[in-house]
Amino acid sequence: MEQIVFRSASFADLPAIVALLADDALGQQRENLATPLDAAYVAGFRAIEADSNQRLVVAVDGDEVIGTLQLSFVPGIARHGMWRGQIEAVRVAVPRRASGLGQRMIEWAVDQCRSRGCGLVQLTTDKRRTDAHRFYDRLGFVASHEGYKLSL
Repeated sequence: MEQIVFRSASFADLPAIVALLADDALGQQRENLATPLDAAYVAGFRAIEADSNQRLVVAVDGDEVIGTLQLSFVPGIARHGMWRGQIEAVRVAVPRRASGLGQRMIEWAVDQCRSRGCGLVQLTTDKRRTDAHRFYDRLGFVASHEGYKLSL
């Protein structure tokens, strides 16, 4: 794993990112792997790219995208104007799971949040992802809040 680099995603990485997002039972229901990529993915990438408080990240080994996550830096008034780091859409390629890559990705993301002055790092994970829950617990995250979503 010494060759693994974490970097901002380029547009050329987008098909690999979508493939990672679709590579599990939940993602298969939500993502669209058709080629060419759905225009919504392109628009989402461009919006992230244009926003200095958003960062779409890939973990690469040589030319191969083996992981991805999105970092959002969220300003706030609560907690004395504290900034929060939000980690979302964490995925590791199937052959790289259980290799320590996921932990390295999260530790890297937390360091990025710390360097941006965030006082808190938060994430959400689907209630059905019990393996992910154990993973985040092991890394020191605490399931302190109940999350709600409303599909529009």
